[in-house]
Amino acid sequence: MREGLTDRFPGAEFSFLPGDITAQILNFGLPSPIDVQVSGRNLNDGFAYAAKLKARIAQIAGAADVRIQQIMDQPTLRVASRRSFALGTRLTESDIANNLLSTLSGSGQVAPTYWLDPNTGVSHLVNIQTPQDQLTTISALQIVPVDQGNGNPTNVQPELVGGLSSINTTGTPGVVSHNDIMPVIDIYANVEGRDLGSVSRAVQVAISKMSSELPRGATVTLQGQTTTMNIAYVSLLIGLGLSIALIYLVIVVNFQSWLDPFIVISALPAALAGVTWSLFLTGTTLSVPALTGAIMCMGTATANTILVVDYARGRLAEHGDPFTAAVEAGFARIRPVLMTALAMVLGMLPMSLSNTQNAPLGRAVIGGLLVATVTTLVFVPCVFAILHRAKPRQGEPA
Repeated sequence: MREGLTDRFPGAEFSFLPGDITAQILNFGLPSPIDVQVSGRNLNDGFAYAAKLKARIAQIAGAADVRIQQIMDQPTLRVASRRSFALGTRLTESDIANNLLSTLSGSGQVAPTYWLDPNTGVSHLVNIQTPQDQLTTISALQIVPVDQGNGNPTNVQPELVGGLSSINTTGTPGVVSHNDIMPVIDIYANVEGRDLGSVSRAVQVAISKMSSELPRGATVTLQGQTTTMNIAYVSLLIGLGLSIALIYLVIVVNFQSWLDPFIVISALPAALAGVTWSLFLTGTTLSVPALTGAIMCMGTATANTILVVDYARGRLAEHGDPFTAAVEAGFARIRPVLMTALAMVLGMLPMSLSNTQNAPLGRAVIGGLLVATVTTLVFVPCVFAILHRAKPRQGEPA
């Protein structure tokens, strides 16, 4: 579709804004998830640098609809007054500007006038403006009359705009954005066929390679959904680490031991490996829902492991053989562990097969629990037997 529009309108740029409300909310009002801001005092130098950077970003795989938000060459008519002519007719530049403004935008911009409706008591703005169909050429603009706008008490004859000024065509900035008072040029880019993280990293590499061409006093920052994604990832990874630490401390209090809680959390790395493999095999990129599913998987995997370790501790207290206790725990707890894991996997199966933003959550939970279940029934009993066999029992020398 883009190619067809480009062929039909050569030299034109087209962009496709997000059509669903979810993407608009995630972008925080921005038209695209990636926003590269070039901020500097000199607007023209910043725009020239932004144009070069835009061309390099457009070559990145996965970057689509790369464009500069600000327009620097919007067609404009510049009216330059001839002061000597205007003063000779006792008219000023302010008179020329006010008459043009009233003609083009209405008298409400220069001298607001309100009419009070006596029947309703509602005031209405009275606006006088030249019809647009009568101002379609520069010649029509040149014959706009100019007076002092005060009823002409000094009998000053109205003049024409064309006689008091010259009208030239030029290009001016259509929009001038600011950030912390400094002018800003925004380079927007969408993501297509690739995850946001990899495209953002490629954009950051392009910015680093062009750092030597950055105008003096200018700065380049990567904003948009990328910043939110990085903050969310850091927060979720910190939460994942704290959850593992808190799980360990809670089990220490319950078991009154530092060794058995370590055996319990020994299954968690396998659960994380299962989450990673499930995302890799299904072609799912790492996202906030996927990390949320990893945290959910940690809780279920820990609960299953506690069942096995707690039973093994009880059997060890009875006969004192760690190996036998581990084997008995593995056989005795296989049914509740499988039931818990199977219930969670089946519950997450419809979500993982859907084409929604929560599909990574279901896939992460399913992959993590499949590996964690095998680890809980096979690996954890082995770790229990090895560590408790190496631990001296009561009455034996250390």
